[in-house]
Amino acid sequence: MNPMQHLLEFFELEKLEEDLYRGQSLDIGTGRIFGGQVLSQALAAAARTVENKQAHSFHAYFLREGDVTKPVVFQVDRSRNGRSFDNRRVVVIQHGRPILNLAASFQIEEQGYEHQVDAPDIAQPDELDEKPFLTSKQMESLTPRMRRLLTTQGPFEF
Repeated sequence: MNPMQHLLEFFELEKLEEDLYRGQSLDIGTGRIFGGQVLSQALAAAARTVENKQAHSFHAYFLREGDVTKPVVFQVDRSRNGRSFDNRRVVVIQHGRPILNLAASFQIEEQGYEHQVDAPDIAQPDELDEKPFLTSKQMESLTPRMRRLLTTQGPFEF
């Protein structure tokens, strides 16, 4: 299984009951949950409670670090269901305490003004040369845990 397929397994949240989900975390070598992972899982939990609308806005607060060895619970509050917009609040809990709060808004797909500028024509990530992130002298000055994080092959590149 490639690293991306392995990562995607962690977004298969277990439904415990209505609006309550449980997820596991991928250890990327820090002993703590990678913030982008728990944020994505929280948004995925919110999206499971919405029909025919897409996430268009969200805001989150990281409150505490998460323990990668323990499951995480996602408690979804269906704040509002409207014709065009739905709002959700997700509290991510571990060890009985919140580690992340997420507020998300979902909207039906509809035509509107386009404000986005076209992306510049630059090299794609796979076309770039691999260059060391840090010099060997800088790598030696890092803690063993940080050195392992930066040198372990996984779904995230630095």
